[in-house]
Amino acid sequence: MPLLRVPPRLWETLRLQRGIYARLPEHYLRALREDAAAPPPAAHWRPSAIPRVLDPATGRRQRVQDVPIPVYYPRESQEGLWGGEGWVMGFRYANNNKLSPRVKKIWKPQLFYRELYSEILDKRITVTVTMRTLDLIDAAFGFDFYILKTPKAELCSKLGMDLKRTMLLRLARRDPALHPDDPAKREAIYEKYKEFVIPEEEAEWVGLSLEEAVEKQRLREKKDPIPLFKVYVEELVQQLQEQKLSESAKEQKS
Repeated sequence: MPLLRVPPRLWETLRLQRGIYARLPEHYLRALREDAAAPPPAAHWRPSAIPRVLDPATGRRQRVQDVPIPVYYPRESQEGLWGGEGWVMGFRYANNNKLSPRVKKIWKPQLFYRELYSEILDKRITVTVTMRTLDLIDAAFGFDFYILKTPKAELCSKLGMDLKRTMLLRLARRDPALHPDDPAKREAIYEKYKEFVIPEEEAEWVGLSLEEAVEKQRLREKKDPIPLFKVYVEELVQQLQEQKLSESAKEQKS
């Protein structure tokens, strides 16, 4: 069915059901659906625990406005770890005067350069973070735990998902390149993060964008062309074998 005959909101769903998109691994497609249904990170708003509150003036229950604030994530946020924070666009009054016309304003998070250490990768990386990111790392009891525990919708970072895929691959392979001179320390680290171990064939797809996943699937399905002379040689060998079998069968009958 052509996409022009269906509502635009269904285009993405239909695209994943045909062609090379439908041949992507089921665990990757399931992760895509889960990420699409995940709520946005509560970085700039606080979700209410109750749907209605009692108005003390009227004594009536009123619905709580629990609407996420639209957040724009620039390209720079994908190259750092902003903890779900982004740019919030709105308006302000000129000269802080409510009688003045409104002008556009963009609220941006305060960014810091910090050096973070990964036990699994045994590397230090310097990246832009926010104060919320540092608080989340402390709450997760370490940088590696923060990356592995936090879902894609909460990380909001391509760098974060690439780090997660690299960590999961090392855990799945139990790579001996980690602390090669200290096997005891290496095994202690793998034992510490064993709850996050998944099969290697699944870890390879974690954090890939749809374009990257399609290219990976295309390379998996790519087959080198077979030269024609090999095809003809195989056909000739098969014909000779069949001819030899038929001749032997005639000799046996005679």
